[in-house]
Amino acid sequence: MTNSPGDVAALWSGRHDGDGPEHARWHQAVQVLRADGNAPRGTTAGPAFAGASAEDPHVALLGFRSEEGVRRNRGRVGAAGGPAALRRALSPLALHGPLARREMGLHDLGDAETVGGDLEGGQARAAALTTAALDRPGARLSIVLGGGHETAWSSYRGLMGSGLGPRAGQRWGVLNLDAHFDLREEPHPTSGTPFAQMAAAERRSGRDLRYAVLGIAEPSNTGVLFDRARSLGVRWWTDQQCLEAGAAGIQEFVEEFTAGLDILYLTIDLDVLPAATAPGVSAPAAYGVPLPLIAAAVQAAAGSGKLTLLDVVELNPSLDLDGRTARTAARLIDDAVRGVVAGA
Repeated sequence: MTNSPGDVAALWSGRHDGDGPEHARWHQAVQVLRADGNAPRGTTAGPAFAGASAEDPHVALLGFRSEEGVRRNRGRVGAAGGPAALRRALSPLALHGPLARREMGLHDLGDAETVGGDLEGGQARAAALTTAALDRPGARLSIVLGGGHETAWSSYRGLMGSGLGPRAGQRWGVLNLDAHFDLREEPHPTSGTPFAQMAAAERRSGRDLRYAVLGIAEPSNTGVLFDRARSLGVRWWTDQQCLEAGAAGIQEFVEEFTAGLDILYLTIDLDVLPAATAPGVSAPAAYGVPLPLIAAAVQAAAGSGKLTLLDVVELNPSLDLDGRTARTAARLIDDAVRGVVAGA
């Protein structure tokens, strides 16, 4: 199931200071389209720009309204409201450069949804929508607005189903900004299993998973999970190591990880941030990695020239004091978009 285009378009609204590029904001530029590139009648959120085509260079957004993985993982549910809250937080942000000048598009392809307890069905729908976004001519970056971290499994499947990555002979890897490894092995998938699922799927395909994590909270991950990470060759820094390394060290970590890749998939679990910055998550961080350091990682990923797929997960609007988490997430998404657009 998906949101109707009209429902999605209604989320893109905000202050209007004028129509020129000097006044541009996200809500004025976003166009709500179907995955095939056509705009349903009466659903364009922002004005169509002259001569633009769905095949022109663009950033694509889509949502995955899902919290079943969090429920299965015994977390606090509410992440299904994440995509709507993220759109609202992005709407008033100012645009600059090619996006403001309408030289590059912002396309919203709508939402996939987990219905009831059918997480697997929801992930299949989200994967199909992600594949469609990645395969659209002109796509520069595809952004998935989650959802619990079960979103990562659908993002992976979307990438594997696309014409990018292994199908194109391209080396790919996933960088996770997260307090948790999410390498649990459970009878049924949860928000804590996606990278174990990826590792198993890559092994079946005769490949090793290239996986790195920044922000691991040692007290929140058992010895079994550390052992599993070592056995899989995962590269990681703890939250304390990130703080000690600073922005320059984090940038170097990202550059070294991406050096051998053609395609980077970045996933941001908002519980990597301190609870004061990101209270609206299932598992708020007692320590966390400060926002400027997480921003440094996002900017380094975007500046690598390899960032193709991004998802932002675990926003729980029902727990989000003053919208802090959504606003922070929107800023990180904007950082990623600006970095990719600048290098396009």
